[in-house]
Amino acid sequence: MPLKPEKHKMPVQSADVRAHNFDEVALGYTEEIAVAEADRCLNCKNKPCVQGCPVNISIPDFITKLKQRDFEGAYGIIAGSSSLPAICGRVCPQETQCESKCTLGIKFEPVAIGRLERFVADRHNTVSDGKIQNPESNGFKVAVVGSGPSGLACACDLARKGYKVTVFEALHDVGGVLVYGIPEFRLPKEIVRKEIEGLKRYGVEIQTNVVVGKTVTVDELFESGFNAVFIGTGAGLPKFMGIAGESLKGVYSANEFLTRVNLMKAYNGKSQTPIMRAKKVAVVGGGNVAMDAARTALRLGAEKVYIIYRRSMQELPARREEVEHAQEEGIEFKVLNNPVAIIGYENTEDKNDPQNGFVCGIKVVKCCLGEPDERGRRRPVEISGSEYIIDVDCVIMAIGTSPNPLIKNSTADLAVNSHGGIVVEEGSGKTSKKGVYAGGDAVTGAATVILAMGAGKNAAAAIDKYLNN
Repeated sequence: MPLKPEKHKMPVQSADVRAHNFDEVALGYTEEIAVAEADRCLNCKNKPCVQGCPVNISIPDFITKLKQRDFEGAYGIIAGSSSLPAICGRVCPQETQCESKCTLGIKFEPVAIGRLERFVADRHNTVSDGKIQNPESNGFKVAVVGSGPSGLACACDLARKGYKVTVFEALHDVGGVLVYGIPEFRLPKEIVRKEIEGLKRYGVEIQTNVVVGKTVTVDELFESGFNAVFIGTGAGLPKFMGIAGESLKGVYSANEFLTRVNLMKAYNGKSQTPIMRAKKVAVVGGGNVAMDAARTALRLGAEKVYIIYRRSMQELPARREEVEHAQEEGIEFKVLNNPVAIIGYENTEDKNDPQNGFVCGIKVVKCCLGEPDERGRRRPVEISGSEYIIDVDCVIMAIGTSPNPLIKNSTADLAVNSHGGIVVEEGSGKTSKKGVYAGGDAVTGAATVILAMGAGKNAAAAIDKYLNN
C-alpha cells in the first residue's frame, strides 16, 4: 500500500455545534485510524523525533507496538517516560517538538505522534483495572509544592522510586493549570482526574487548600520532617498593559476569566461564582491562552468575539490547530492592532446609573511590522492617526503571566531573577537553597505543559541523587 502523504484527520465536532457547548472538540482516533496512522512511521534508526520530546518518550518503539495492535505494550513504553500521556496527547505542541523532527515530515506531513499518544492513553484508561505494584519505601520524604504538570511529573517519578511524596496544592482542586486554565472543550477534567488517580495509586498524598508561603513556609516543611522540597507553583500572576480603563467593570485577566469558568464552573449557570456573559468580547493577545479565552467567551453566549493582536497572523504564537478551530467557530481576528485604552460608560450626573463604570469599547491603533526585535520577531510599529474604537462590553487580557512571588517573599536564601522566576541550576532544578528544587513555569515563566513536565522529571532525578549521595 502506498504511503499516505497527509496525516489522518482528527474527527471533530462540527464548528456550528461545538461553538455552543463545552464538550471536547477533538473526538479522538478510532482503532483503525490509529493503526493506519502508525503505519506511516518509517521507524528511523536514529529516532530524531525522540530528540524533540522534552521527556524523551521512545516514540518509534511505542508506534511499532501500535502497528502490531499491542496497545498496552505501547502504553507501557509511553508511561515509562510520561506520567500524564492522556493530557500530553491533547495539549502538547507536538508540531514544534517531536513532529517537527519527524523524517517523514521532510517530504510529507509528519506522523501524528500526539494523536497516537492520546489514542493509546485513552484506550488504556478505558480497559485498565488500575492495579499497580507499589514500590518499596526508601524512608525519604519529599514535599512537592503545586499540583500542576511539573509538580505531578516530579511526584510520580519520586513515588515510583519509593519516596513518600506529599503534594501541597493552594486551590481546592488538584491539577493546577490543567484544571483552572485549560477549557473543558480542549482538556476534559475527567481526563485530568484519571491521571491524578493513577498518581495516588503510587502512594502520593495530596493536600489541597494549603498555601505554601502563607499557611506554611518552606522552612517549616523541612522542620516537619521532609528531606527535600520541589517548587512547581507555576506562573499565575497575570500581566496587564497599563493602559487607561483596565480597572473598569468587565475587564478580566485571562487567568481570572478561565479560572471562574473552568475550576469554579461558572459555565453551568448554577455556580456561586459570578461571571459576565457579555455580548461582544475583545481578547487581547495571540497565544493559546487567548484562543482558550475567546472560545470560552463564545460558548458562554457572546454574539461577537474579537482576538486583538499587534502582529500579523504569521506571528501568532498559538498552535495552528487552535487558531483554525477559533476561525471555524466564527471568532474574528483583528491583527496588526494594538489596544491603547479601554473605554467605559461615564455618567457624572448619576453615579448610581447601572452602566456607570462598565466597559463599552476598546480603542486600538493600527500597526505595521518593522525591524526584527532581539528574538527575531518583527516589531509592531503604530501608525499615527489610525486609532478607532471597537464596540465591546468585555475585555480579557491574555498577554502573559509571571511567577507568583509568595514563596520567594516568605523564604530566605531563594534566588530569583528580574522576572520573578526562581533561579535554578540548568538540567537539575537545584535552587540556591539547600534541599530545594524548582521547575516549570515558576522558573521559566509561562511555557508548555510538556516542558514543565520535563523540568519536574529532571528535578526528581536530581533529588534522588541528592538524597542518596
